[in-house]
Amino acid sequence: MNVEEIIAKIENIPTPPVAKVASAFSGGLDSCLGIELLRRKYKAKEIIAITIDIGQGDEEMEQSRKHGKAMGVEPIVVDVRREFADEWVTTAIRANSSYGGYPVSTSMTRQLVARKVAEIAVREGCDAIIEGSSGKGNDQYRMHNTFTLFAPGLEVLVPVRDFDLTRLDEEELCKAWDVPVRETLTGGDDKTLWCRSIASGAIDLNQELPDHIWLWLVPPEKAKDEPTYIEVEFAEGVPVKLDGVQMPLDDLIEELNVVGGQNGIGRIDMFEDGIMDLKSREIYEAPAAHIILKLHGDLEQFCLTKGELLFKKMIDQQWAYMMYHGEAYQPLRFDLEAFINQSQKVVNGSYRVKLYKGNVEIVSRHSDSGLFYPEIRSIKASGFNQQRCADAAFVRGLPYVILAKREGYE
Repeated sequence: MNVEEIIAKIENIPTPPVAKVASAFSGGLDSCLGIELLRRKYKAKEIIAITIDIGQGDEEMEQSRKHGKAMGVEPIVVDVRREFADEWVTTAIRANSSYGGYPVSTSMTRQLVARKVAEIAVREGCDAIIEGSSGKGNDQYRMHNTFTLFAPGLEVLVPVRDFDLTRLDEEELCKAWDVPVRETLTGGDDKTLWCRSIASGAIDLNQELPDHIWLWLVPPEKAKDEPTYIEVEFAEGVPVKLDGVQMPLDDLIEELNVVGGQNGIGRIDMFEDGIMDLKSREIYEAPAAHIILKLHGDLEQFCLTKGELLFKKMIDQQWAYMMYHGEAYQPLRFDLEAFINQSQKVVNGSYRVKLYKGNVEIVSRHSDSGLFYPEIRSIKASGFNQQRCADAAFVRGLPYVILAKREGYE
């Protein structure tokens, strides 16, 4: 379809009347095109662009400012980096966040961003909000649910979905209308301090990934030949020190992204079952998350009881499912977190770790609240008289005595 046909299709689709519109503005292709469509198609009288700094880094924030200027808007910038780290990522770590192998990240940020945009839209007296989701992905649901809760009654404009635009259609429109675009791979990327999503929904089944797309990751075969050793200390389930230096969680994650990536750690290539139950091949880059979640899971095994561990796996899975499926502000999420946070009071300890060509190897562990007592459990120790277990084994075996009778094994 050529650009004239794309424009004609857009013109033939009716749109609601809007006057003052808040834009979730990242400076990427979708949000810049959205600004142009507000002027050309929706005939908006006033546009309020809002950029949420979620930890995407100075380069992307500068791109947002530069592209905003090119589009004739000056975004309101809201810094939520510390809030995202301390309230969202903290819980993601405590919940061993994984949705089928994806360390839940964009799923969280979309809902945090949507809340901030919605609150500003209401404060500024807007009658609509525009955002850049497609109709094939997950973000439309995450954003819509949050807008509905925090900005009830406002029109939600989703032009990519509502005009049925492909990514190639968008690129053609951007060329024709001089909308600023910068993508190294079709689909772009979404970067937070916790995880980077690459070309979401645009990766073909057997498409090779060029090395230049990685931000932190050095492919294992090209990583350095000498291992790196790090020390990580946890308090109540959250890393608080790196190599003996106490630091805020966002700073610690930022350092681990660099050192982990240098050692070939953090590539995720997986099939993902989206909210619409449609599979996509998704590529993520998450060195810090890979390291932290591995250590946190091990520390929980060290410190929690068997019953807590078995039950918590169900809670963790439900938490990740809700976060992924756009249900971050459902009351159940906070009920789950009450259990998760309570369980972490004893999850304290320190690790020495070897990073080498994609591997994370635990060298040593220590915890004052651990439940590993080799002086009792080890077959090398004489911590208790084993003869005491004979009667216990007899009692535990009684159901099998009865089963043997029923099955005729006697």
